[in-house]
Amino acid sequence: MTIAFLVLLHQIMRASVPLMQSAAGKCDQLEGTDKLAALLGEYYRHHVSEELHHDTWALEDLEAAGCDPKRVLSITPSVEVAQLVGTQYYWLHHHHPLMLLGYITVLEAFPPADSMIDEIRDRSGLPDSTFRTLRIHGDLDPTHSAEIDQTFDALPLDQEHLEMVGLSVLHSCDALAASVRVLRPLYLFSGSKSD
Repeated sequence: MTIAFLVLLHQIMRASVPLMQSAAGKCDQLEGTDKLAALLGEYYRHHVSEELHHDTWALEDLEAAGCDPKRVLSITPSVEVAQLVGTQYYWLHHHHPLMLLGYITVLEAFPPADSMIDEIRDRSGLPDSTFRTLRIHGDLDPTHSAEIDQTFDALPLDQEHLEMVGLSVLHSCDALAASVRVLRPLYLFSGSKSD
């Protein structure tokens, strides 16, 4: 199941930069009429630069494990992944781009510890290079969480804004958990190895 989990992470990472670019664009449209737009857009643009190419790294990690990248990319993401990510597109385009901050908070909140990654590696028997992107996130996410906290502190949020973020956090937790629950073994190795 380790490969299936890493594919899930790749599928989520693929959407990160486009989501934030869309949110920054929506903030640009709202600037001048929305008190959050300028600072929020600045945060999203900055975070895009921090997340660039992470999906490519995740795909390279899967290749290091012996998976065919074309086969990884050919997997249709589950309905649960589509709900996790797709809801954010709807909210940022049709309600408010602030809601994406709740989603990012969930994804950045619990970075994996090296000891946990070591345990997953040892149980899976996969090479350490398979977990490069996870280790990078383990190092970077505490800084990203601090940046999110600073952004929340700087934004002039009212009760309605807090409720929007709260809804996004709850939905993201639920949809992420559902995405993990539906994981099934994947057979993406060249040759006869299986996950």
